[in-house]
Parts: sequence; structure tokens; C-alpha cells
Amino acid sequence: MKIQLGHSPDSDDAFMFYALAEHQVPTEGFEFEHILRDIQTLNEWAREGRLEITAISVHAYAQVADKYAILTHGASMGDNYGPIVVTREPVTVDWLRDKRIAIPGTMTSAFLALRLFLGDFAYDVLPFDEIMEAVSEGKADAGLLIHEGQLTHHTFGLHAVVDLGKWWFQETSGLPLPLGVNAVRRDLGPERMAALSRVLKASIVYGLEHREEALQYAMRFARGLPTATADQFVGMYVNDWTVDMGHRGQESIRLFLERATARGILDHEVPVDFIA
Repeated sequence: MKIQLGHSPDSDDAFMFYALAEHQVPTEGFEFEHILRDIQTLNEWAREGRLEITAISVHAYAQVADKYAILTHGASMGDNYGPIVVTREPVTVDWLRDKRIAIPGTMTSAFLALRLFLGDFAYDVLPFDEIMEAVSEGKADAGLLIHEGQLTHHTFGLHAVVDLGKWWFQETSGLPLPLGVNAVRRDLGPERMAALSRVLKASIVYGLEHREEALQYAMRFARGLPTATADQFVGMYVNDWTVDMGHRGQESIRLFLERATARGILDHEVPVDFIA
């Protein structure tokens, strides 16, 4: 059976799916077509149920829970680190409250986390890789950074105001901030969903056990990052949480969405189902 697998053209996703792309692990009879798109596009496609398996923001999952279940493998969790808000000069959190903040998309988990942290705020949507430049040039008062911008914002002379992963860790007595997950379409049925989960887990484990070769492959998607920085970024988001989020990871996802519903950010409770 042919399976369309959607993921971002980023070094961490490339590392995760290296073994699948290079045919290093058994696929249990499935043939995978890798569809590389930015996370905003994948979030929008998930509304249509376009792909059998897709990377998706936890925030976006609230809109597609009827079509997809969450795989316990492949999650991006910020373990006491995560998306950050940056400014040109050092400021306080209170300074942000009446400013316009550049964000990488309204369906991103980073945006939901910032709304939980800050409340309502004015924002402009920009491509994630243009936000640092916009803040640096004064086109935005502040910027919400995801991906490698969490590590490279200093090169633009920017200052971190808040790390949302640290905030969530403190808020929840040590839970990781849930950012992205792999979701599998429910209409495939329980047996196929479980089999696909096993294949994806095998790919992640293979990459971690063959780190050097997986990282070399991932460097094709590192957007010019030095190898050491790409290695650090991959380590942040492909790790034990990615192999299996476990009960704590599942609890964090449920709590993240429950708090969004309680605050009125989401307009309904979200049924969350996990496929191990």
C-alpha cells in the first residue's frame, strides 16, 4: 500500500525519516512517498485529510481530531526549552502586551503557547525564516521564533524575552511543551495504523543509533546551519521523547489543549487518541 508521508524540510524531520528515505528499515509492505512542505501547509492539508501520515502542530490537531489520531512516536517536545520571543533591545514581558508580535502561523503550537502565556495580543503572520530579520530591521516590535531561530537569534543581535518551553515546564511541574506530532489518518483502520506506527518508530530509532550518517543526510535540510548547530537542534527535537512520548508526553498534549479550551482559545474540547 502506498502511503503519503508529509513532513517539514527541516533537519530534525529529515533526521527522523532518514532510515525510511534511504530504505534502511523494513516497511511492513508499505511504500512511502515523502511529501516535504512547511508546517503551515501541512496543517492546512490535514483539514482535508489529504495525507495518510503527516507532521502536524499540536494546536492544529484540535481542528482535525475527527480525521487523525496521534502517533506516540515522532513528537517534537520542548523539554524545558522551546519557541522564544525576541526583541531588538532587552525588555520585560509587560512591554510585549501592547506590541505587535510577528508569528510563524496561527495554527502553530508556538502561537497557542504564547496566547496561553500572554493572553490576547496583536500579531502579524510572517514566514518563520523572515521573522528575525523583520525584528532586527524594526518591521516588527517582537518575533516568535521556532526551528533553528531558537539557537541563532544572537547572530541578528536579538534578545530573548521569554522561552515558552521553560515557562510551560514551570507551569506544569516538569512537563515538556508539546509542539509537533505525527498524525495518522483514522480511516486506515487499527491494524494499519499500528503497523505504520511501528515502521516510523523503527526509522527514528535507526537514526539515533546511526547518528553520524543520519545527521549527514539531515544536513541537506539544515538551511546553511553549521554542522555543530544542526546537531544541537536535532538533539533538541529528536530524542527519547521522539522515540516514545510516554504517559507524560500524552498528559502534556491533553493539558495543553484542555487549557486552550478553558481559556476560550479553542471553542470545543478535543478528543485525543494515541496510536502506540
